Amino acid sequence: MEALHMENLQHYIDWYLTVCAKEKRLSADTLKAYGIDLRQFRDFASGKEVGRELLSGYIQELNRKFSPRSAKRKIASVRAFFRELEYRELIGDNPFEKVRVRIQMPKQLPRVIPEDSVKKILRQAYAAYSARQSRWILRDIAVLELLFSTGIRVSELCRLSPETFSIAGEQLRLLIFGKGSKERVIEVDMPESVKVIERYLRVFESEIETSGCILVNRDGRALSTQSVRQIVNRYTKLADLPLHITPHMFRHTFATSLLEAGVDIRYIQAFLGHSSISTTQIYTYVSSQQQAKLLAQNHPRSRMSFSAKRTGNSLESVVY
Repeated sequence: MEALHMENLQHYIDWYLTVCAKEKRLSADTLKAYGIDLRQFRDFASGKEVGRELLSGYIQELNRKFSPRSAKRKIASVRAFFRELEYRELIGDNPFEKVRVRIQMPKQLPRVIPEDSVKKILRQAYAAYSARQSRWILRDIAVLELLFSTGIRVSELCRLSPETFSIAGEQLRLLIFGKGSKERVIEVDMPESVKVIERYLRVFESEIETSGCILVNRDGRALSTQSVRQIVNRYTKLADLPLHITPHMFRHTFATSLLEAGVDIRYIQAFLGHSSISTTQIYTYVSSQQQAKLLAQNHPRSRMSFSAKRTGNSLESVVY
């Protein structure tokens, strides 16, 4: 088994990305991220033999140049690469087994959109459609409704196709292929949302049939994730909200709203397509904050006030 040097490192990277695409069936976005991370590692290696010392230096370099979250992801990409090489017996010892990786990750809570702000965004979109009857505003409404009603990732939204999208009566059914090509089904039984999406499907029937995609742009091709961001930004500005709202925040809002409504976290895990319940549990902290707020607003104790009034040498409690 040969040692890894610059001249064969690129060969193995190309091989690994092919394995990820054809055998592991990873998404295009994941493959793109892996390719970027592994090329950065290749450039750092620059002809040296890959071992414990080089990997330690690379980790230090990542910690200097990138945020903890980005550094952790890039290290995970390289670690997975070496693990695959070891599994296929293309290398002897996995140098990562002898490297200690410590990255202190700051606790980042999911950013949610206040319910009133979501209402204002949707109200602006519906008002614009009522005023102009523009088919493209109807498309925008379909985008916003799907983000809010299903909690799907923006990449999953853009990949929706007639084969994975159906309406029966007043119920919308989505077959989602998420990260790692994991399948999940989301059914939406919200008559008003489904009705406007059904109208969109009728208006854009020819473009959908030609492109093979549910959501299309003005060129008749699949809507891009960047276009979805622009749609969200457009109606956030129209609603005059002093917030920076991203499409992914609709996903966080979807999950947190369900949790606060008492939906079991296992169901939310299934809706979101999380492999591990620990990924979903980050929403429980946000929910507990809301619970504390509701408790403060609605518990009888919050409507009571006590003060200590000194009478001579004793304290007398006064209730208001």
